[in-house]
Amino acid sequence: MPGTHEARTRRTPGGRYRAVLASVGLIALATACSAPGTVPGALGNAEGDRPRNTVGIALPDEARHVHGAGVDPETGEVLVASHAGLYTLPAPDEAGDGDVEPTHVGPEIDLMGFAVQGPGHYLASGHPEGDTDMPDPVGLIETRDGGRSWEALSLAGESDFHALTSNDDRVFGFDGALRATGDGVAWDDLDPSVQAFSLAVSDDGETILATTERGLLRSTDGGADFETVPDAPMPALVSWVRGGDRVFAITLDGTVHLSEDAGLTWERTGALPGTPEALYADDEQVIVVADLYVARSTDEGAGFDAW
Repeated sequence: MPGTHEARTRRTPGGRYRAVLASVGLIALATACSAPGTVPGALGNAEGDRPRNTVGIALPDEARHVHGAGVDPETGEVLVASHAGLYTLPAPDEAGDGDVEPTHVGPEIDLMGFAVQGPGHYLASGHPEGDTDMPDPVGLIETRDGGRSWEALSLAGESDFHALTSNDDRVFGFDGALRATGDGVAWDDLDPSVQAFSLAVSDDGETILATTERGLLRSTDGGADFETVPDAPMPALVSWVRGGDRVFAITLDGTVHLSEDAGLTWERTGALPGTPEALYADDEQVIVVADLYVARSTDEGAGFDAW
């Protein structure tokens, strides 16, 4: 049974987490601190034997690498959580005909896990950069002003969540162990066998998908127990479309898959070249960050472009 502990008891077994990712070639996506303008490829060098992605809107070299993406539900702005902090791009419907330029917002924090809770309200984890006066790691942090400022909720100086997802009531994260919290302070231990790289959760919080070295895992009891999804692709990233049972996934080679039944069965919808770093999906779009380019699809991943 999951146990409840206060935030101060949490420690991050980072070595175990990194070893798991390395075993499936995901460590390049999760922890890479590459030189500006390069993104290590988990299936080969992004500038060598794999096609490098140049589709979409280019992020500045300072972004270094990306660990999360989302959309603000009020403004429609596209949000990109990077090594250098948060970048925003204008909503596609409001971008106009000119070149779209990413805008850096707030302090320099290497944002690892990232989740959108509401208008201007985002959750994250990671490491402070530059002159940011925060402990390392920052624990679970939140912003309520669109990323201009961040405050610690729990685990400051203790935990680094490399994966975060949430519904209206709970936040699920992996910092070396899978956990969940309803108030941002007290955390419940979930299935200890799950070593997750990416997480996605249904609206009711009962069904959770996790990408792992064992393949795609699925829970129908809020994360207490997981089982491998038979015949599923081996995705690196998953994103749940709010309001139903649709889930998108992308593999390390850029192939996009869609499930219409909460992750039980999957079909290929398209592909994007390069190494995927972040995935977000809603009823209108699929957004993928690959090789520091932010690309958008309006046909379920069949084709990608900028906006």
